[in-house]
Amino acid sequence: MDSVEHGSPPQQVAIIGAGVIGAAWAARWLLRGCDVMLYDPSSETPQIVDEVLGNARYAWKRLGLTPQSEGSLTYAKTLAEAVQNAELIQESAPEDLQTKKFILSEIERSANQGALIASSTSGLLPTKLQDEMQHPERLVIGHPFNPVYLIPMVEVVGGKHTSSESISKAMSFYVHAGMKPLHVRVEIDAFIADRLLEAVWREALWLVEDEIATTQEIDDVIRFGFGLRWAQMGLFESYRIAGGQGGMEHFIRQFGPSLDWPWSKLTNTPEMSEELIQRISDQSEAQSGHYSVRELEKIRDANLVDMMLALEKNAWGAGLVIRELRDES
Repeated sequence: MDSVEHGSPPQQVAIIGAGVIGAAWAARWLLRGCDVMLYDPSSETPQIVDEVLGNARYAWKRLGLTPQSEGSLTYAKTLAEAVQNAELIQESAPEDLQTKKFILSEIERSANQGALIASSTSGLLPTKLQDEMQHPERLVIGHPFNPVYLIPMVEVVGGKHTSSESISKAMSFYVHAGMKPLHVRVEIDAFIADRLLEAVWREALWLVEDEIATTQEIDDVIRFGFGLRWAQMGLFESYRIAGGQGGMEHFIRQFGPSLDWPWSKLTNTPEMSEELIQRISDQSEAQSGHYSVRELEKIRDANLVDMMLALEKNAWGAGLVIRELRDES
């Protein structure tokens, strides 16, 4: 892992919003021994968190990382109660700019002056989130990946007014969470990961729209093909190997001209017509409808655990994060 200055871990973390992402954030911090104050007005919150925490405990047990003791979990009655003593406040509300700005203003009213405020947004610019804050310097983006309790990557993005101290604190906190924080140095829509994912998603939509491939065929191409390479070597390292002894330079010189061929439709997106929406929905139902969402989550987690254990054995990729966590225990 890249060198990150280690400070003290947060003793108390506030999670605002307990959907798929917020609940998984809570699980990760609890398993790392931090106390969590959680606020979400939904009546379904305790059930969602209980189910997600159960999945997280099972996954960490399979990794051999069951903590000697977990942090405490408290359901706050109000947002103010949740944030008042927190050192890290992780906002995970719905992906709507005005909603998030309102919640961030509410957080500021009750949070300690030294608290770090992080948003889990997957693409909203931090500068836009900051523009009505009283103390914008302490806001960062901490964009995680589902399931947050297993996937170690988190993108850390600062806005125009974010201080370097807040970036450093966020990087340190996320390392304490057992994660691999990446500082996205340039503020850009959708950051790094979702820009890459959007490119693949757009192409996949065109393949379905043009009736070239089904959702299952596209998923099979990824999971039986290049997805296996990406999971442990990413994109550029995989292509370096494809260049043979000449490495990346040879690969680029050999295959670079193909970028001018009319392969890609990345410059536009098919209209999300009712027909296309129904086609994707029907194909997805045929592909995976015999599993519940919770069953798919358990299958996903089991596969992730086994891959991460294999990568740990080979001291590679995400396995290095698991190795560091194991060395701590």
